[in-house]
Amino acid sequence: MNTARLFPFPPSNQETPGFVAGNLASRVAEQLLDKMRGDSLVPGTRLPSEIAMAKHFGVSRTVMREAIARLKADGLLETRRGSGAFVLATDRQQTLVDGDRMTEESVGALLNLIEVRRGVESEVAALAAVRRTPGQLAEIEHALRRIDEAVAAGSDGVEEDARLHQCIAAVTGNPYWVRIIEMFAQHVRSAVRVTRANEARREDFARQVRAEHEQIVSAIAARDPDLARAAATQHMEGAAQRVRAADRDFWRGEGGELARQISPAESDAEESCAR
Repeated sequence: MNTARLFPFPPSNQETPGFVAGNLASRVAEQLLDKMRGDSLVPGTRLPSEIAMAKHFGVSRTVMREAIARLKADGLLETRRGSGAFVLATDRQQTLVDGDRMTEESVGALLNLIEVRRGVESEVAALAAVRRTPGQLAEIEHALRRIDEAVAAGSDGVEEDARLHQCIAAVTGNPYWVRIIEMFAQHVRSAVRVTRANEARREDFARQVRAEHEQIVSAIAARDPDLARAAATQHMEGAAQRVRAADRDFWRGEGGELARQISPAESDAEESCAR
């Protein structure tokens, strides 16, 4: 390992752009990771003291300690008694699957699918906000309640989650949006199984998903297409962030098994562009 060195860490007077959802420790962990990446820190770099970092982020030492622990659990940091925290890596993809290429490719496929859904779901939600009828809104609200009921009954809520998004697509009145949703239905269900299994392990993740769904439905109820589009975009971005925040134990166990059910899409896009 390289000789430890301390990277510069001037006091911060504002939050980092793109501050992600989650509890305070998880948000600080993401900001610290962004700082590590932005400064191109190499393995072996010694971080500032816990006190200095807590002051920089404007949080307590307890919160800072938990943030460090989260990055340590992800294999990105190591701590040495009496010496502090040291960088191991700055990319979760380097650590979360420990060389399991199939799982790594499947996680990549999952993130690619979420990216596609972000574009589709945001436009569908915006159109639903404009076109929905009172009766259709009632159906959407019922679909939202069914997720809670399924989870309370011990189910993973995957079918109910998919049904909510299908209901929203149907409200657009455009059969092609419905067909696009149906085209990806099998892949989406597999992806939702991974994300909901991950979210079930973290109470803060589960709360985020519930709040995101409520924001989408509330925007549709308010007939506000811009708000609906933004809420759906935030939901997909949150899903991607929660996937990236999953720890190695998840990918080594249930998460990896579920992720491997998602077949990475074969594409000749780059080859076609080269012709």
